[in-house]
Order: sequence, then structure tokens, then C-alpha cells
Amino acid sequence: MDTLLSWVLPVVHGGLGNLAAYLAAHVLLCLLPAFFIAGAMSALIPKETVTRFLGRNSSKAVSYPAAAAAGSLLAVCSCTIVPLFAGIYKKGAGLGPAITFLFFAPAANILALVYTGGIIGPDLAVARFLLSLTFGIGIGLIMALIFRSDDAAHDRATDTAFGAQGAGMGRMALVFLSVWVALLLAGTLKLDVLTGTYLSFEVPLADAQSWQAALDRLVPYDAAKGEEGVSLQGVVLIGLLGAIGFAAWRGLENIVEGASAWTWISLGLIAATLLVAALWVQPVEGGLHIGLTGKFFAVAAALAVLHFIVRHRLNEDELRDWLWESWRFVKQIFPLLVVGVFIVGMIRVLIRPEWIQMLAGTNSLTGNLAGVVFGVFMYFPTLVEVPIAKMFLELGMHRGPLLAYLMSDPELSLQSILIISAIIGRKKTFTYVGLVALFSAAAGLIYGAWIDGASLLMLALYLAGFIALLAVLLSVASRHTSSLKGV
Repeated sequence: MDTLLSWVLPVVHGGLGNLAAYLAAHVLLCLLPAFFIAGAMSALIPKETVTRFLGRNSSKAVSYPAAAAAGSLLAVCSCTIVPLFAGIYKKGAGLGPAITFLFFAPAANILALVYTGGIIGPDLAVARFLLSLTFGIGIGLIMALIFRSDDAAHDRATDTAFGAQGAGMGRMALVFLSVWVALLLAGTLKLDVLTGTYLSFEVPLADAQSWQAALDRLVPYDAAKGEEGVSLQGVVLIGLLGAIGFAAWRGLENIVEGASAWTWISLGLIAATLLVAALWVQPVEGGLHIGLTGKFFAVAAALAVLHFIVRHRLNEDELRDWLWESWRFVKQIFPLLVVGVFIVGMIRVLIRPEWIQMLAGTNSLTGNLAGVVFGVFMYFPTLVEVPIAKMFLELGMHRGPLLAYLMSDPELSLQSILIISAIIGRKKTFTYVGLVALFSAAAGLIYGAWIDGASLLMLALYLAGFIALLAVLLSVASRHTSSLKGV
């Protein structure tokens, strides 16, 4: 019994520590704005606005590059992208463009590419961008081809659900959505103007350093291993997150009947929590050193604009629909996220670093598939996966499997798989997972072959041949579909 407990307790502790670190560091300035953006897209934007660029009947030369371009600007992890994916898909985006957005945004956004180039090397950053773009569009096209009947049915369903709305997007809805996106970017971008501290003060708290030391022992912090730990600020944020959950349950669950005092309490708590999350807090001798960062001022400005719009520019129906749709996304996604992060934390305790060199030390099919598997079960939030990749490299992982890891880690985390399944169904999710695993391994093999001395021209020809074959298959399938419609 003691032996079993000695094995089980560290695993459970790893799961709880991973969950605590994730909730403290990533949910607030990333995920909360994403839920509200998804709710706004679902409630306030006419279907025609989305389908003009991302619809299943839009020109592929427009819809797929547009999906990739939109994703490239969002420096957020897959768990934050998933609510946005759910929002555009529910609103009528074609499955293919939506999948391209889902794949490309966390895998090859601008910040991830810059960070990859700076930490590991520009060659890997360029390979990550080119192969993520090519394969992201390819995966979207294949998904649209395989599930074209389901995609057409989904398109008709969104026609029914949103048929009463006009074709134009209101100016205020666009401003409202843009401010939320600005808040999301302000909270996640690592720019000097945002991370710099402009004002600071100290709060007396005699035991601050000892409390932080106790937290460090409870939830270890080691950036080289991807361990983020939990700070005193993080504990406060987790407590506020619990308060938001209770207030939202009381104030948003019955929002269709109208806003109540609990509705405004929940929104006030969310605003206060976002501001606390944007502070720089450091325990010092005798207290806490608190800095007002550029991020804090940017978030405060965005919240002030959002408050004005909510109170004076959204009518009662728009406010109700936006809050209800946002709350529905929270109920659908957040529980699965918690379960997934907890399970991943337990699995990470069991995976040994020495396995990396043994399984992924060469640019083989097995090695690249091992890189994909590490991406699934050793998920790290965006940007954290880059120093982890450097650690893998130092432990002996070949650069080919390393690229396979960097392409799969943001896409195939266990929690993301659970959430995507709830949005598009198990069959589509399993197909997507299989395609991402296959294409990530192929990307690793191609890049690894170049590292090992293969001709760049030959690899380019292989890649061009793949694209040509894909185009032929899509063309044949499109003609077949058109002939069936004409019968």
C-alpha cells in the first residue's frame, strides 16, 4: 500500500500543480477575453460577415490565406484559440478555413516564430512557418473534402439559426469586438512597452517571502523544465477565478430572463481580475513590490471603453445574447480544459527526459512520431514550448523530430482534443488529430532530411509534388460533387 501511495501521490501532485500553475498564469488574460470574443462573434456578427471571407463557398484562394493571416496575429496557445475557433465555426465559417485557423494560429503566430528564431535558430523558425502554412492549409482542405456533406449541412443549419440577421455588420459590434481583441493582445504580447513598469509601490506584508517559498516547495518552479510555479499573485487570481465562477453561475445562467445584480457583480469581478493579472508583483523583504506595467494601463483603457459600450451602446437584447453565448462557451469548454490540464500534468511526471534521446535522437519516422507524442502528452503553453524544445535539443533530440514536436505541441494537447471533440464531434476530431500527427511527422522528416544534407531542391520538389497531388484530388472531388448536384 505504501509503495502504491508513493507512486500515486507524486503523479496526482503533478496534476494539481500543473492545473494550479495554468489557472494562475494563463486563464485570465488569455482565455477570459477569448470567451467574450467568441460570444461576441456568435451573438453580434451576422453570418454573412464571416462567410464572406471564411465560408465554405468562398474562394479557396481567399478563405484559407485569410484564416492563416488571422491566426498569425494571435500570439496565444491552443486553449485560447479553441473558443475563437468555436465562435467562427458556429457563425458559419467553412470547416476547412476554420481548421486552418485552428492549426496555424498557435503553431506559427508571429511571436512564436520570432521566439523560435531567437532561441533555437532562424532556420527552424523559417521551416516552422513555411511547413505550418502549407500543411495547415492542406489539412483544412482535406477536412473540407472528407466532410463536405457535413459541412454543407452545418452551413444550412447556420442559415436557419441566423437567417433573420441582416447582411451588414454593425459599426458598434465591430468596435466592441476589436476592443476585446486589443485587450487579448495587450495581455499576451511580450513587447517592451507592455512589459515595462512605469509606476511602482510597496505593500507591507511581513511574511510575503516565506509564503512564496512555501508555494515554490508546493508547486516547483523551473523554467528550463517548463515548470511555471504559482506566485502569491497567482493564488489571489485563482481565488478571484473561483469568485467569478460563482457570480457568473448566479448572474449568467439565467441571463435570458434579464440582467441581475449578480450579472454586474460577475462582470465587475472579471474586470478587477484582469487588472490584477496585468500587475507586476514581486515579494520583497517585508512586503510586496507592485508595479503598474504598460499591460496594466492598456488593459485598463480597454476595459474603460468596453464599459462605456456595454452601458451605453449595446441594447438589452444584444447584451443578453452576448453574455449568454459567452457563458455557453465557458460551460462547454472550461470543464474539459481543467480535466485535460490535470491529466497532462500527471502524465508529465511519468515521462523521463532520457527517453527523448532514445526515441527521437535520429530523423526517422519513429523519431518524428515520438516528437508528436511528446507534443500531445507534454503540452506547454505558447512560448513556453520553445525553451522546452531547446532543452530537448540539448538532451539529444534531432532537429527534425524537434520541429515535429513544435508543430504538434500547440495543436494536439490532450485538453484541446477533448474540447475540439465537443465542438465538431469525435469523428472529425479524430480525423483532424490523425492529419496533424501525420503532417507534423512529415514536416519533421522534410526539415530533418535537409539538416542531414539532403538537397533543398529535391525537398522542394517533394513538397510541390504533394501540393500538386492534393490539388488534383480536390479538383476531382469538386467535379464529382458538382456532377452529383446536377443529377
